[in-house]
Amino acid sequence: MEPSIESEIFKALERTRLLVGDIKESNYSRCGRTDKGVSSTGQVIALFLRSRLKTPSIDSEAHANEKINARPEYDYVRVLNRALPDDIRVLGWSPVPVDFHARFSCSAREYKYFFWRQNLNLSAMDIAGKKFIGEHDFRNFCKMDVANVHCYTRRVTFFDVSPCQNSHEGDQLCTFTMRGSAFLWHQVRAMVAVLFMIGQGVESVDVIDTLLDTKKTPKKPQYLLASEIPLVLRTCEFENVNFICSSGALESLRSHFKKESLTYQLESVIFQEALRNCLPIGNDEISCNIEEKKKKAAIHVPLLSRPTEPSYEERSAKLKPRQEETCPV
Repeated sequence: MEPSIESEIFKALERTRLLVGDIKESNYSRCGRTDKGVSSTGQVIALFLRSRLKTPSIDSEAHANEKINARPEYDYVRVLNRALPDDIRVLGWSPVPVDFHARFSCSAREYKYFFWRQNLNLSAMDIAGKKFIGEHDFRNFCKMDVANVHCYTRRVTFFDVSPCQNSHEGDQLCTFTMRGSAFLWHQVRAMVAVLFMIGQGVESVDVIDTLLDTKKTPKKPQYLLASEIPLVLRTCEFENVNFICSSGALESLRSHFKKESLTYQLESVIFQEALRNCLPIGNDEISCNIEEKKKKAAIHVPLLSRPTEPSYEERSAKLKPRQEETCPV
């Protein structure tokens, strides 16, 4: 089986003997499901771990400072990071109540999607993106999982598109920032895909309203998702949860991330060097490339004129009746 972040974390837990019992007995839960290729700087998991304290407190500060009749708590961040691959790191930990669930106890999630500005119309994408704010049925902006999900209403609380500090050869790096209480499978990548069409000028800003109106548009038009690589689950927020990281572990984290960042920048320089060594493009080839781009733009099929996927009702009719689901908006 191909390694995953989850499998690597459990390998580290077993290697460090921090796991209580086996995986099934650990009461494991995770906040978000990220697709293969998607990154996260704020994913949260919950599970039972070994503790040095006889009666652990659910208060983070009390737990961190408790020294009476007990040895200091394990430095979970430092211990686990020593056993994890370089591209996986634990940033902090916190004691929580026994009934805490990483997914259902989460109050908000924030995603960022990075992209190069190129010739995209940021203003149009910002206007369109703000139409997502509020409580809507996002069935036309996700991959339906009718076997497990019966309610596609979700609440987006914030949307913004803005330039970043990074640039390359005159092209500005930009980012979409989206916040909400919960998101559907592939929802962010679907939203971004449509926003890119609007930014390219091949779709109207109003197409967002039409796709969110599931009475007018009960079936999702067929379109490709945006790439998973620039997508980052940035934060998962919880009430009364304060993450702990020792000063030593924090210093190690900063040193590690700085080293990794420099390594990836060096790799980028190598690709830039290879690009400079490419043979120059002749005028005829430039003209051909321009014409080819114009042809691709000309053959764009409007979203509302495309073939559609089966509706939720058509999909669910093929399955046995299931209990109604409460919307995690």
